[in-house]
Amino acid sequence: MTTVPDKPSNPSADRAAPDPSRPRPRRRAPRAGDAEALAAKLDITLHRPGLLRQAITHKSAEQEMHLPSNERLEFLGDSVLDLVLAEYLYRGHPELAEGDLTKLKAVAVSEPILAAIAGELGLGRYLLLAKGEEQTGGRNRSSILADAMEALFAAVYLDRGLRLTRSLILRLLGSHLEAIERREHEPDYKTLLQEKIQEIHRNPPTYRVVSQTGPDHDRTFVAEVRIGRTVLGSGQGKSKKQAEQAAARQALMTKK
Repeated sequence: MTTVPDKPSNPSADRAAPDPSRPRPRRRAPRAGDAEALAAKLDITLHRPGLLRQAITHKSAEQEMHLPSNERLEFLGDSVLDLVLAEYLYRGHPELAEGDLTKLKAVAVSEPILAAIAGELGLGRYLLLAKGEEQTGGRNRSSILADAMEALFAAVYLDRGLRLTRSLILRLLGSHLEAIERREHEPDYKTLLQEKIQEIHRNPPTYRVVSQTGPDHDRTFVAEVRIGRTVLGSGQGKSKKQAEQAAARQALMTKK
């Protein structure tokens, strides 16, 4: 079991600091599978760049290119990310109860946030994908980008350890974490669900308000999300939009 070192006394410095142990690598133009260029983009030096190359290898490339995919690294990276953010929020917010900490962490590790960070890095340009996956827009697909970010964190953790990985995670999530802590981030569950559904079905999900109660100034709406006649989830809110988002969120939780 990994022992978590004490958090540095200056969290903002930990978040922003690049790896000081070696000279900064020279950057070069990004191309698919170029782990060294990605490490330079991240401002870190790796001892085993093969791990980072595996992290950017999508499962679609496994058979076509005979390379190990990033799925196992994604599994590990999910836990590493959870640990780092749980510790960060626990130490940074002693005033919050468990439920509130859980909600903040759930947003911080969500697919939209990870995909946004991947977009800021230009991670899609480094991904190794099969031709078919690339032709269908896989290089910009949120789910693929988010999974690759988790795999990337695992690769850095296995290569350089928890301390550097923590610094990298907090540096990359910096502005997003600040917005989350101010409660300014709310995942778009409808978009997220539509992306998941369209990986399997051609038709997008549909929403229907099934009831509304209360006076005009304090209405509560209940909405359902469906594929055909199948109800995927339901939720309620103080507006139709909130109810639909709640229904999409429930559907995503059920799908997991």
